[in-house]
Amino acid sequence: MGLLALVLTIALCVVAVFVGLFVWAVRSGQLDDLETPAERMLHADGEELPAARAPAGPRDPPGR
Repeated sequence: MGLLALVLTIALCVVAVFVGLFVWAVRSGQLDDLETPAERMLHADGEELPAARAPAGPRDPPGR
């Protein structure tokens, strides 16, 4: 029974560390731009990529 308590305590500590790291990554902006790194290999060497894209929003109807 003591071994089970030890293993559960260690597992909960590991989970808490990973959740803390995930929250830190989200708050520091690590997950803001997920598309640019994937597209980087498609562009020619030395060609600049646009910074971050604006989020897609509702489009204006034609004629405005």
